[in-house]
Amino acid sequence: MTDRTRESGRLDAGELRRRTADLLVSCPPAETAPLDFLRARFDAGLAWVHFPQGLGGLDAPRALQVVVDAELEAAGAPDNDPRRIGIGLGMAAPTILRFGTDEQKRRFLRPLWTGEEVWCQLFSEPGAGSDLAALATRAVRDEDGTGWVVDGQKVWTSGAHQARWAILIARTDPELPKHRGITYFVCDMTDPGVEVRPLRQITGEAEFNEVFLTGVRIPDAHRLGAVGEGWKVAQTTLMNERVAIGGARQPREGGMIGVAARAWRERPGARTHDLHQRLLRHWVDAEVARLTGERLRQQLAKGHPGPEGSGMKLAFARLAQQISGWEVEFLGEDGLAYDDWTLRRPEGVDFTGRQAGYRYLRAKGNSIEGGTSEVLLNIVAERVLGLPPEPRTDKDAAWKDLPR
Repeated sequence: MTDRTRESGRLDAGELRRRTADLLVSCPPAETAPLDFLRARFDAGLAWVHFPQGLGGLDAPRALQVVVDAELEAAGAPDNDPRRIGIGLGMAAPTILRFGTDEQKRRFLRPLWTGEEVWCQLFSEPGAGSDLAALATRAVRDEDGTGWVVDGQKVWTSGAHQARWAILIARTDPELPKHRGITYFVCDMTDPGVEVRPLRQITGEAEFNEVFLTGVRIPDAHRLGAVGEGWKVAQTTLMNERVAIGGARQPREGGMIGVAARAWRERPGARTHDLHQRLLRHWVDAEVARLTGERLRQQLAKGHPGPEGSGMKLAFARLAQQISGWEVEFLGEDGLAYDDWTLRRPEGVDFTGRQAGYRYLRAKGNSIEGGTSEVLLNIVAERVLGLPPEPRTDKDAAWKDLPR
């Protein structure tokens, strides 16, 4: 360690570079299988440096992760395919870290980060989408009291067709108001009683699924947090989810605005004054969102995400829909073309992939997935701006007495 590191008790950028160099010497990327390299990186504490030692981290400041990432990218080291395992990285991992037992952390975090085990999120239900706390999937104690039996249906579950594990919320006490009778579990997607069915989208793909749970047995050791405290645990997941979707790091002219800007430069003959003015507004809005995301990540480095992430996710959805609509209009007949309606089962989400028609259709889901725009507007109004909450007549009523 450097003298400065010893004095502060925390790792600095220089020390992280030294540890990264040691990893590259012991596991040369060109001579090491990608999975072996990822395992070694996790064990060296260079997976997510702000996590505790022994769990893929070094208790270092989160802001220093970019130092490690840059060194490894320059050396040609393999990544862990974040697009494929985004739910595990962005939602399951921070929730397990905060609410999991030591045994749960040791069991789940390493294969989650390396991508050996994919995760999905069993939250949304057919009768409880925007009002997630109204969920009806039930979990009851099994005969000997060592576990739970779960029955219900989930929907809009990204990646369930490839997931090994799921984070799941289920109702464990219908006598309590809807937010207080929920418990949070880890569900084994390979267990008997778990059925995954593809849910075909407007794009022709089926990245989402319906998941039917029939008599699924979950050991109590796979409960996260206390019984009945699932809503509190879920808030951690949801806040991280919105940051993961809306606050992803982008370079200037990255993402959807980058695609639109390239189309503008490549087709001077299609330009009009009106389209130029609208593209400029979208470009400025995208840059404002990008810089706001940078500030949000700086705040995140000091603690857990707050409700501001809901504003970022809201801005992301609006911009994606506006820009993809602009692109289709700009391209004219070419923008209406569509390459293939074949049912696909993608391994990851690709908001900017394929052609303009795909991007336009896929963007429609941005205002639904990860919390609808209407729900996020309420969160921003109440928790960020401090405005009075909407009247809620069901706040103190038992869930079993609510009309459905």
